[in-house]
Amino acid sequence: MASATPQPIVSTRGLTKHYGNGIVAVDGLNLNVRRGEVYGFLGPNGAGKTTTLRMLVGLIKPTSGSAIVAGAVPGSPASLAKVGAIIEAPAFYPYLSGYDNLRLIAMLCGVPVKRVDVALDEVELTPRKQHRFSTYSLGMKQRLGIAAALIKEPDMLILDEPTNGLDPQGMVDVRNLIVELGRGERTVLVSSHLLGEVEQMCTRIGVIQKGKFVAEGTIDELRGAATLTVRAEPAATAASVLSGEAGTQNVQVLPDGSFSVKVDLKRTAEINRRLVQAGADVTELRATERSLEDVFMELTGTEAGL
Repeated sequence: MASATPQPIVSTRGLTKHYGNGIVAVDGLNLNVRRGEVYGFLGPNGAGKTTTLRMLVGLIKPTSGSAIVAGAVPGSPASLAKVGAIIEAPAFYPYLSGYDNLRLIAMLCGVPVKRVDVALDEVELTPRKQHRFSTYSLGMKQRLGIAAALIKEPDMLILDEPTNGLDPQGMVDVRNLIVELGRGERTVLVSSHLLGEVEQMCTRIGVIQKGKFVAEGTIDELRGAATLTVRAEPAATAASVLSGEAGTQNVQVLPDGSFSVKVDLKRTAEINRRLVQAGADVTELRATERSLEDVFMELTGTEAGL
């Protein structure tokens, strides 16, 4: 007997945030993040990502709608006990070491101080733990922020633009860290306007634009089915063969006279043989797949930070 679909760790219904100046920052958001996935919350700057995350951790209240995070109302003790988060830039005492900053956080959270060394080890900062925070690079500061979010051994991490402002090596380091942190049962919700980052880190993606949710799915689902572009003569013979192999409804004649065929790309060699056997001269046969960047631009009308 198939097991029931697990309850999402984040679920929002009609989540909305209006500000007094008439700005609608988030508009009727229905978001579902599954347990154990790395979920990419993607959208251009100003789309409403940070406002959404602030509502999910209880920093601000929604104007309307509802949310459940880690089984409880956002910002409640039951929810916060299971969630670690970095919203915008992490802040620490510059004159304290990385270790002492985390020790202070552990004490404030009522967490055993021994968790500090574990968290520092998870983000690979143990060799620099006694160095002052002011001496850390941007990448190290970001990793210390992630360590602070890990202090409580949370079921879920919420990370707002974690690679923002980092140099290329720092981006790679933080990206690889997030992938590692997302292995197993821990859930990671990461927001970004950088498509390349999200594409390499995440198992599913949700896209927000002007406060509205415009798409959600795996990368393959958002891209849509791949197609096979075929150019062959005589065209009538090619059309007959392709319709027989893929179905007439899956064959489209393009303006340049070539054919666009929706078919399993594993059949490319077989289709080529069928065309040749039927007497068609094949001059072009290639897979065509929409890039995620194309999809992003269609959904938001903006480039994806690339």
